[in-house]
Amino acid sequence: MRCSPSSMLNLLRTGRLRSCSRRGRSRLPLWLRKIWLYLKLLVRSLCFNSLTDSDVVFDSIFEPVFWTVDYVTRWFGLVFVCLVVILTSSIVLIAYIVLLPLVLNTYSPPWIAWHICYGHWNLIMIAFHYYKAAKTSPGYPPTEKNDRPFVSVCKKCIMPKPARTHHCGICNRCILKMDHHCPWLNNCVGHLNHRYFFSFCLFMTLGCVYCSISGRNLFLDAYNALERFKHLDLEKPGIPVTGMGPLIGLLPSGQTNFQTAAPPYTFKDRMIHKSIIYMWVLTSTVGVALGALTVWHAVLISKGETSIERHMNKKERQRLAAWGKVYRNPFHYGKLNNWKIFFGVEKNSHWVTRVLLPSGHPPHGDGLTWDIFPVRKDLIPV
Repeated sequence: MRCSPSSMLNLLRTGRLRSCSRRGRSRLPLWLRKIWLYLKLLVRSLCFNSLTDSDVVFDSIFEPVFWTVDYVTRWFGLVFVCLVVILTSSIVLIAYIVLLPLVLNTYSPPWIAWHICYGHWNLIMIAFHYYKAAKTSPGYPPTEKNDRPFVSVCKKCIMPKPARTHHCGICNRCILKMDHHCPWLNNCVGHLNHRYFFSFCLFMTLGCVYCSISGRNLFLDAYNALERFKHLDLEKPGIPVTGMGPLIGLLPSGQTNFQTAAPPYTFKDRMIHKSIIYMWVLTSTVGVALGALTVWHAVLISKGETSIERHMNKKERQRLAAWGKVYRNPFHYGKLNNWKIFFGVEKNSHWVTRVLLPSGHPPHGDGLTWDIFPVRKDLIPV
């Protein structure tokens, strides 16, 4: 039996129609197909071009984790700010209620003047810089059309990004000269409030170290006093008298226990010693942790970098080292010049009026354009 070409063609058409009808009956729901296509697109996006590396894959995989952290940090920022205010206020109350009377009664007049002057100066610097760091805008690039130069376009804002500008996922906008998002400020640290943030860390560290060193002897005395109180509490309040005791007149008539004397301390004494221990432990712990952070930021400022630029410059140095080249940070103007620009020091008196005293002067430059390449002369002559 011979098969003609027309019969073979009809057979193929019939089989194709049947397979299509089966495929139509087994199709997934539209919403499920959309999810499947979206997941397939995410997987394919991991190798979208030759520039894909481990960082791109890591960011894509952990994007839900990053989003969750950003969301939680955004909503708990106010809680962190309240925690800073409550802890700092508790130390201040202990200093005024417990420590100040001790200082006035035991120290000599020169030491009293020193503690009162330094303590109040440090407290004013901490309060001023924390308020300014939390309430000052970090600086945002302009959203309207302008002729300012830019180095890239933000993938999330779809807006031009000037040099040293980065997108903050928590604030959900680009920040000029962004360093990081600080949950303890509930604000980003950028071009306009970077100086306030560093000054707050510096003076808070100095205040914690001051309380820890000056209160060390008070802490030891309070700890030893609580240990004595604990041993006194373990003693029995009375000793039963039996046998011949009542007959020979050891106790008044009708009394069967020999009562010991009242404890040589009060509830107020116990609370004073506990508050001193609380103050010393808190200030010592915060002083060590915040001191390490302050030193880290001081190193970055000396090199003309932010926290983000530190990681970017490290990768760039490694990339150029593979080509036998040396990378130089274009925003590093020398250690002294970096500090002058950071604090806004334009003359010698500014080291006192703008660094050691509260000052709300604006930072150097507008944060949109920067002088690049290191220079040997002072950008701000002093």
